[in-house]
Amino acid sequence: MSSPQSWPELNSTLADCRLCPRLTVWREEMARLKRKAYRDWDYWGRPVPGFGDPQARLLIVGLAPGAHGSNRTGRMFTGDASGDFLYPALHRAGFASQSDSTRLGDGLELRDAFITAVCRCAPPDNKPTPAEMQTCQPFLRAEVQLLTRLQGIVALGAIGFNGILAAYRQLGHPIPPLAFGHGVFYPLGPGLPWLIGSYHPSRQNTQTGRLTATMFDAIWQSVRQHLD
Repeated sequence: MSSPQSWPELNSTLADCRLCPRLTVWREEMARLKRKAYRDWDYWGRPVPGFGDPQARLLIVGLAPGAHGSNRTGRMFTGDASGDFLYPALHRAGFASQSDSTRLGDGLELRDAFITAVCRCAPPDNKPTPAEMQTCQPFLRAEVQLLTRLQGIVALGAIGFNGILAAYRQLGHPIPPLAFGHGVFYPLGPGLPWLIGSYHPSRQNTQTGRLTATMFDAIWQSVRQHLD
């Protein structure tokens, strides 16, 4: 894929992507079968584009859409437990206009932030293969290049962390191996944004106490300090 030169071009290319047969079948099957609670929904059932402020200084990178979350609503981290934990934290930190994210057109706007994922299609068991993530890399690289004011990145989970590092390395930046950890901070090099790692706000992490609201708020407070 040649690098898109605008957001409309990128999102149009993304929406038409069927390069990963397993993911294409899965996302469309989930959209057809639906979850009982969402029988009246017209599922998105396609690759999910990034969402937010195109002039953002902050990029947030997750793993992949949920089968009945973003694959249903068509917006990153919208309609599932991860988003229910993420957006209130972003609202408290001043990056989101409201704390809830339920559907396209619900009034939510991001301020100085842009949210994306390493993989754009809902994968079975939330586990895309390395080959599928590699196939999706051009979309992440294109977003990085279009976000011309980018100063910092928060990676939600190790896969998001390693995925954004891979994107920059593929763009020709010799970034050394870096270890993921919650709250770790890395400057990526001259002219590049800094990177902060965070545990993913998955139900598994939040319900077990591995990631608490206080821990998560500390990430966004650190982001604010570095941006401001």
